[in-house]
Amino acid sequence: MLFKSIHKRFSIPFLLCVLFFGFSAHPLWGQTSDKKKFVVVLDAGHGGHDSGNRGNGYFEKNIALSIVLGVGKILEKDEGIKVIYTRKSDKFVKLVDRANIANKADADLFVSIHCDAFTSSKAFGAGTFVLGLHENQRNFEIAKRENSVIFYEEDYEKNYEGFDPNNPESVISLTLMQETYSNQSIEAAATIQKSFVTNLGRKDRTVKQAGFVVLKYTYMPSVLVETGFLTNSREGAYLNSTKGKTEMSNAIAKAIVNYKNELEKGVVSPQVYENNKAVQLQEDHSNIYFRVQLAASKKAINTRPQNFKGLEKVSLQKEGGYYKYYYGNSKSYKMIQKEQIKARRAGFKSAFIVSFKGNEKIKLSEALDALNSFRSAKKP
Repeated sequence: MLFKSIHKRFSIPFLLCVLFFGFSAHPLWGQTSDKKKFVVVLDAGHGGHDSGNRGNGYFEKNIALSIVLGVGKILEKDEGIKVIYTRKSDKFVKLVDRANIANKADADLFVSIHCDAFTSSKAFGAGTFVLGLHENQRNFEIAKRENSVIFYEEDYEKNYEGFDPNNPESVISLTLMQETYSNQSIEAAATIQKSFVTNLGRKDRTVKQAGFVVLKYTYMPSVLVETGFLTNSREGAYLNSTKGKTEMSNAIAKAIVNYKNELEKGVVSPQVYENNKAVQLQEDHSNIYFRVQLAASKKAINTRPQNFKGLEKVSLQKEGGYYKYYYGNSKSYKMIQKEQIKARRAGFKSAFIVSFKGNEKIKLSEALDALNSFRSAKKP
């Protein structure tokens, strides 16, 4: 959370100053503030001249907006939650602008709400998605349909760096920036999915991964919800009804509150460590290092410089069904940031920093927390 907030708001020089000289002044490193609200950005899919899918004559944009406003109305009653909307009326908002709204708000959770469609009218059920590499054609088709919204934007080629919704290979680059928050995104999606099943008895379509542009540019846990299929006559009628929209709003709002509560239960504020604890921190610190992730692919690529825009000493590591390519390897976060800048200047615009503890990849926030705790323990 702390790193996420600083990273989004400030330049790299300022970030370095805060990381290495100013952490101790932040409330997370002393007394925690009970005034900090949990910020949720609610995103109603489509809008304006983009109607979304028109299954059985319904308007996805209108149903999504009604559900979002319903969710927001419930959450706004919670004093510990601040709600921000990407749209509260029937207007068109660019995908990248939706993400920017969440980033500027320093949001803790981004939830984008939609209605599904399929060639078969028999498909039904609510599903949740997080950003990832689609595992089947069906997930790719869902992402392609939602991503095609960019064609409504005159400057989409500039905004999305040549991304092509119709090209499966374009999706690989989408996953890089959100990887830091993937675990929390999955947890949030699972909580929403569970709420659909337990509170409404909806068919469990489980949490899935696919390449959604609207999730790529957010710097926080992010979930896309497909509330049901408008192409299914029974489900479409339900989602378009006051009863259906109210029930969906209640289920999503309840899930968000549950996710917030569970997340807060797991937060442990750093304490002042005794000497024996400092020894353990030193051991943990010595085992942490950083790399810059350049890309991912299904097929292994030779790591010679000519294949990576002249960058030398690129390493390859297989994770799951994909090969990931890393540049640099340092225990210093300051040094790895310089390597990231070098990688981006070479042409890897989406290059991002990842952290490891030994051979295990860990969240960047965990690594930075460990480094700061080690520094705090060293102070007299």
